Amino acid sequence: MSKKADAIEREEVVIRFSGDSGDGMQLTGTLFSDTSAFIGNDLSTFPDYPSEIRAPQGTVGGVSGFQVHVGQTAIKTPGDYADILIAMNPAALKATAKWVKEGGTIIIDEDSINERGLQKAGYKTDDPIKEDKLDGYNIIQAPISSLTKEALKDMGLDSKSILRSKNMFALGMVYWIFDRPMKYTESFLENKFKKKPLVIEANKTVLRAGYNYAETMEHMTPSFKISPAKIKKGTYRNINGNIATAWGLIAAAEKAGLELFCGSYPITPATEILQELSARKDLGIKTFQAEDEIAGICTSIGASFAGDLAVTSTSGPGLALKGEAMGLAVMTELPLVIVNVQRGGPSTGLPTKPEQSDLMQALYGRSGESPVVVMAASTPSDCFQYAFEAAKIALEHMTPVILLTDGFIANGSEPWRIPKMSEYPDIKPPIAKAGTKDWQPYARDVEKLARTWAVPGTKGLEHRIGGLEKDELTGSVSHDPINHQKMVNIREEKVQRVSKFIPKLKVEGDEKGDLLVIGWGGTYGYLATAVKQIQDKGKKVSLAHFNYIKPLPVNVKEVFEKFEKIVVCENNLGQFANYLRMTNPEYKYLQYNKVQGLPFTIIELEEHFEKLLEE
Repeated sequence: MSKKADAIEREEVVIRFSGDSGDGMQLTGTLFSDTSAFIGNDLSTFPDYPSEIRAPQGTVGGVSGFQVHVGQTAIKTPGDYADILIAMNPAALKATAKWVKEGGTIIIDEDSINERGLQKAGYKTDDPIKEDKLDGYNIIQAPISSLTKEALKDMGLDSKSILRSKNMFALGMVYWIFDRPMKYTESFLENKFKKKPLVIEANKTVLRAGYNYAETMEHMTPSFKISPAKIKKGTYRNINGNIATAWGLIAAAEKAGLELFCGSYPITPATEILQELSARKDLGIKTFQAEDEIAGICTSIGASFAGDLAVTSTSGPGLALKGEAMGLAVMTELPLVIVNVQRGGPSTGLPTKPEQSDLMQALYGRSGESPVVVMAASTPSDCFQYAFEAAKIALEHMTPVILLTDGFIANGSEPWRIPKMSEYPDIKPPIAKAGTKDWQPYARDVEKLARTWAVPGTKGLEHRIGGLEKDELTGSVSHDPINHQKMVNIREEKVQRVSKFIPKLKVEGDEKGDLLVIGWGGTYGYLATAVKQIQDKGKKVSLAHFNYIKPLPVNVKEVFEKFEKIVVCENNLGQFANYLRMTNPEYKYLQYNKVQGLPFTIIELEEHFEKLLEE
């Protein structure tokens, strides 16, 4: 019987690749994801890797994983538990077997199951399957390492180079299981190693060997068929949140007719934004890798003063260091976008794990009354949209804007429909023109309270600028108490007036009901999926997910008052819930919080929402 006839038709499936940090699991997962996207599946990914550059080999702490959820329906999360786990060594099995669905398939490199490997992974016996109580699972012990060596024995490669290709053997097996073509991966190898033909041939050979091995193991290897998803027509590519953020900023610069400048200091997990922008010199992008976080933002403020769309990217520890300079941008009322890709803290904390614990720092982490606009993206692909919106608000309202993403959506990926620039509005910053009669540096637009932007060197627009308090019109230094009160009020009101220019809060589900689930930022996929599954059971549950945090949308009260209970779900100890208690104290906010360096699971959310409904 043919494989096609035997294939199990599935709407969606979750695969997890797991191995040592040097086993190439991130690349393997990415190649499988890209191939799935090419053939039309919807998908969502979750790269999970250690924070140490080279964690101890063979240990649980050194395990690197990549989970991908592919389907023929809309996929909003990387999935809770895997249908198939590929474990390249005992440590990978030890670390990730708990994330496999009961009765799922586990493929392990049996060559790695030896005394040394088991000991380093923390096993007490020579039988990891029995010790981890995996008897009810479909366990496939494949000699991946030895078959890789066999496939390449006549190529003249050294042992280290040969074993470096074993991830391609595992990928070949998975391609057979899911009936995926190998041509996209072969094209990738040809482009990446075009100056190393032997490396290309070696990887292709091992990829095919893995595919053929799985085919010969057909009697015990499951095979699945997942049809293409029905999605909106257009040109798509697989994109992660950091790349989408960089491109959204580039698009905003184009629509504003300005040059883009990024001054940043490398920091996990935000570095890729700086890297992507630095690769776009062909679009006129200017980047500066500064010596520290403070220098990064200060160069961006200088670029903003000079008339550029200026951005700086960072993560939580870097945002703390940028605090004083952000106050300068507030005082000078210059446009600036600060992208904060949140990670686990405090201090160096969990640099490769996601968290949402920088919200209060973004809102209040500066000296004095220092208001800025605070926004948050929800998915990898909509980082493009919110980066564009952040730049638009900064430029048109003459204010700093903090855009919050997190490690989960920054590194995770999904298919993204590439938009046409004609679909996006022009950005019109209030640039002062030479010869403006009776021009005053801090005179304001009546609707937005935005001052005009005077580019240095423009005749007649010379003015004083700095961190000292400004006279309300001339911008000259002022220590007048009444003027200070007025300027503090104006700067706060200017930020609050942004609420008139942002979308109203949307409710997914009925506009009234028993329970309103509230979230913000990168938790969207899990919350939306959990809420939808409870709605399908006939329960009156809805979701209100926030992307605009300061100011809040104008219809918050109108939404909240129509629900019996409100629960705020966050990957922190309740920062947004406390912010809502300050801004809208008339409502009772229940909380569901998780701070484990991991996203929510749909299962735990569903259980909690069901419990709230029963109470």
